[in-house]
Amino acid sequence: MEEEVNVTYLILGGHVEIHQYRYLYFVVFFLVYILIFCSNFTIMYLIWKNPDLHEPMYIFIAALLMNSVFLSTNIYPKLLIDILSEKQIISHRACIVQFFMFYTLGCSEFLLLAAMAYDRYVSICKPLQYPTIMTKKTVSVFLSLAWLVPACHHVGIATITSYQKLCSFTLKAIFCNNTIFKLFCVTSRTLTIFGVFYLLNVAIFPVIFIIFTYTRILVICYRSSREVRKKAAQTCLPHLVVLTNYFFLITYDVITVRLESDFPKIARLVMTLQLVLYNPLFNPLIYGLKMKEIYKHLKRLFCQEKTR
Repeated sequence: MEEEVNVTYLILGGHVEIHQYRYLYFVVFFLVYILIFCSNFTIMYLIWKNPDLHEPMYIFIAALLMNSVFLSTNIYPKLLIDILSEKQIISHRACIVQFFMFYTLGCSEFLLLAAMAYDRYVSICKPLQYPTIMTKKTVSVFLSLAWLVPACHHVGIATITSYQKLCSFTLKAIFCNNTIFKLFCVTSRTLTIFGVFYLLNVAIFPVIFIIFTYTRILVICYRSSREVRKKAAQTCLPHLVVLTNYFFLITYDVITVRLESDFPKIARLVMTLQLVLYNPLFNPLIYGLKMKEIYKHLKRLFCQEKTR
């Protein structure tokens, strides 16, 4: 018989049983999931429908938003089912799959943001070469690598994890993330080395590349006209805000497993909810309001709906 992992939810810091407020939690999380789905797909629809948004920058934004939808779908349906269940349990195999999908999609965001940074660098620093560098083929390669590289890396971690012997069957989280490492009887040295290698390749190195790229953009803009600086600020600032927000959330998720019980329960709850609630809603908000061309089409869309 396959092992099952009992999931203990940290709702309200673990002080209140989930069944006392199950219907309230269900309605709240269901509405949030619908809001995530609708807000992200609205921006994706605008990018798909309007030919003037068929540029590499907007295609990467659409991919990032699609990533948020997949990430939320990996978490919310199971979470909603568990909220209405007497027992919150998940099979070991299903937990590994959720763990795999979460970190594969999560780390692909760093690679997509790195692709955006390169796109902005070429657009601002090498405008004459932009059409020949950022071709449809180049964009397709970047998108493929953004999803395939984390998946290939994480297959190894998920495989090693699936063979670890469990000594605990209580997961103190609202979904299967790296807290599953606390269930193992013995910490695997191979898993640790593989994890560090994976983290460097799909998170640390892309972030270093992004910082380097935007530094170069800032240097070029400083020497350029006011118009160039304005254009750079309009297109680069949303990416930097999204990167900073996501980097801090993922950093918390990576280090929390090392902190054990020293990290306050309420703080763990707040940070985890930010990862599954705030971040998927933050991306469409920042791109919908701060990207001039997207905001223009978004405003037009809602004005059309009001006139009907």
